[in-house]
Amino acid sequence: RAVAIAMAFSLAALSTAAGAADDGMKSSKAAKQADIVDTAVAAGQFKTLAAALTAADLVATLKGAGPFTVFAPTDEAFAALPAGTVDNLLKPENKAKLRKILTYHVVPGKVMSTDLSEGLKAATVNGAEVTITLDGGPKVNGAVISMPDVAASNGVIHVIDKVLLPK
Repeated sequence: RAVAIAMAFSLAALSTAAGAADDGMKSSKAAKQADIVDTAVAAGQFKTLAAALTAADLVATLKGAGPFTVFAPTDEAFAALPAGTVDNLLKPENKAKLRKILTYHVVPGKVMSTDLSEGLKAATVNGAEVTITLDGGPKVNGAVISMPDVAASNGVIHVIDKVLLPK
């Protein structure tokens, strides 16, 4: 179950990126809707997330049936981490740590922005909880949800401005 949740996070993050870059993709009913991973890849602002999902072997999971809710950090969010952090996490010997971080961004089920409420706690795929706040705009653990509700065939992506780090 943890593996499925982690994969879901990766796919959701990718889907969010794609939806953010190409709003037409989610609004076009004629075209088949892309999954979380393909949506994120198409967006173009989730290259680091896509690389991390690949390194953590989570792509197949997030391409699964779901549904998944992915809080997807942008490339800018990853770039804001201390120098060397991303390169270090992408090393094969740090795969378990990377999976723990990525699965912390994935919640089982499809949680739309209209489902969020002040103080809502949601269990992530890695087992830890995230907390939603609404004061000053929707946030997850203090990360701003800059683009909510990016639709994907197997869930939803919420684009965020920070990488969430489990405690």
